[in-house]
Amino acid sequence: MIIATTSHFTRPPQKIISLVPSQTELLWSLGLQQQVTGITKFCVHPQQWFTTKTRVGGTKMLNLDLIKKLSPDLIIANKEENVKEQIEILASEFDVWVTDVNTLEDALMMILDLGQLTHTESIASELVASIKKNFYQLQPAHPSIPAVYLIWKDPYMTVGGDTFINNMMKRCGYQNMYEAKKRYPVVSLQELKESNCQLILLSSEPYPFTLKNVDQLQQQFPGKKIILVDGEMFSWYGSRLLETPLYLKKLREDMSR
Repeated sequence: MIIATTSHFTRPPQKIISLVPSQTELLWSLGLQQQVTGITKFCVHPQQWFTTKTRVGGTKMLNLDLIKKLSPDLIIANKEENVKEQIEILASEFDVWVTDVNTLEDALMMILDLGQLTHTESIASELVASIKKNFYQLQPAHPSIPAVYLIWKDPYMTVGGDTFINNMMKRCGYQNMYEAKKRYPVVSLQELKESNCQLILLSSEPYPFTLKNVDQLQQQFPGKKIILVDGEMFSWYGSRLLETPLYLKKLREDMSR
């Protein structure tokens, strides 16, 4: 069943499968080393889990038979990162908690909810307090810089205003040129050329942009600043958020030089 309340378990779940990389890292931060039994092949943090935990496929191509064999008492999924049909199949046999995170506020509530769900409320509360403190120290730059954040190539894709990445861009002082769009619109090079964006951010994930891509685009857009950015810092909404403010602050400082 799809879990609608975080007070679902009277006792802490003992066999957890995480289908979301950023939430896998969060489970580790909550001290659930023994309880987590399965992760995806994209759950690269922490490294020791990546090499020791059972991998149950990719976020969008789950090995349902393997998951069933592990017989979890809790599966953690995400509305955007996982495929609805696969989650519905799993929910017909197991308890599944599905998150939906689009803003920092959503992420903080998710962390607290997961703490309650796994009976790690104290650790979750401390984590949220630290994240809030770090983001409070990150003051947005004024005026904001018109920017485009690219996540994919062939075709090029960017992010709309209803995404977590857009929320992080705002906090860094970047004005998303595609904020009026939803989710992940396709964008042409001609559109980028004609736009008044001053900055093009090339993410390290899901498409692994490289310096070669920077050079290629820089030749086409000599008047725009093009840089590589760490996609985890813009899109991971678990305990990675502890590091995000400092990363965004440094990124902004490097831009101003």
